[in-house]
Amino acid sequence: MKRGLLYGASTYGIWGLLPLYWRLLDGAGAIEVLAHRFVWTLAVVGVLLWLRPQPGWWRALLGRPSALRCLGVAAVVIAFNWYLYIWGVNHGRVVETSLGYFISPLITVLFGVVLFRERLRRGQWVALVLAAVGVAWLAIDYGRVPWVAVGLALSFAAYGVLKKRAAVPAVEGLAVEGAVVLPVMVGYLGWLEYAGRGSFGHAGWSTTLLLMAAGPATAIPLLFFAGAVARIPLTYLGLLQYLTPTVQFALAVFAFGEPMPVARLIGFALIWTALSAFTVSSRRRLARPVSASPTPAPARG
Repeated sequence: MKRGLLYGASTYGIWGLLPLYWRLLDGAGAIEVLAHRFVWTLAVVGVLLWLRPQPGWWRALLGRPSALRCLGVAAVVIAFNWYLYIWGVNHGRVVETSLGYFISPLITVLFGVVLFRERLRRGQWVALVLAAVGVAWLAIDYGRVPWVAVGLALSFAAYGVLKKRAAVPAVEGLAVEGAVVLPVMVGYLGWLEYAGRGSFGHAGWSTTLLLMAAGPATAIPLLFFAGAVARIPLTYLGLLQYLTPTVQFALAVFAFGEPMPVARLIGFALIWTALSAFTVSSRRRLARPVSASPTPAPARG
């Protein structure tokens, strides 16, 4: 339980700081960055599998077609999530991306209740309702459906559920997910090179190195995430997810200078109040062993 909480906090802290990284690659298109992110992430995973081999894992996974299906769908879902996030950051919508990751824990917690029969205290339900009011307030303040936020929230919550359903060790799961989309990504990069539109090797060494570094920048927090999702209930995973949008919000306002009118700040204040209430209500349950059903075996890596 404690290790799962540490993995979760590390995951969401790193993800919260990633807008600083993607802004350095705003000269490359979002799809190109996405393709390199998959390619170099899979390279990192390959090295990890070589350093820490798990004989027979692929044969065992072939005997679990439902897990393979979950990983295949998870690969497509996370590809969409990554693209939308990179696009939002590089189009000046970091506040909206933070809103998406504020909504995502609500959906994750509800998935935990509905799909895994995780129980909530009355105070936790009150906190969720208060957070939902804050999200609705923010949507009204935007004056339109915040489609970037909604897309990020739904896709990432779904990815967490698929990973929990698959119950595959972290490194092996990432290897399968990367292999599913690798042909498409490599094909797209090849087309960019043929058309003379690629940034890799043509836009300076800094851009090339940053594209390559997208692998470890992606793999490390995803490995932490896989370790967290296998060890703690989705209700607590949903609580930890608020770290990411809080850091993103601070970056959007103080580093990128995005507007934050009073009405929008009220909406975020409602969500932060809900987070505080949820934390207080969860404190006693975190202090004793929690059994969640079903909880997969701990992920390796």
